[in-house]
Amino acid sequence: RLYLSPRRGGGMLRREIWVDHTGQVVRYNLAYINHLIYAGDNGRVLGYDSAHATHHRHYRGMVSAVHLESFEQIEARFQAEWTALEKAVRHGKN
Repeated sequence: RLYLSPRRGGGMLRREIWVDHTGQVVRYNLAYINHLIYAGDNGRVLGYDSAHATHHRHYRGMVSAVHLESFEQIEARFQAEWTALEKAVRHGKN
């Protein structure tokens, strides 16, 4: 968990990654949580996870399936979206 300064928009980045004995990612939960931006879904503004045996994306309460080939792709997509959100929040466009 990484708690963000108000200058970076506040909130928290949460990364939970489970791997098996071979190092393969078997479950993950990536989330940007900020109750000041979105109060629903326990404050999860943006998230990707593999709960319920499906890969999916959360964005301000909306859930959609994600069809990417690897965890690395999902992690990169989360990072790119989080970076864009942070920039928007810093510029007052949340």
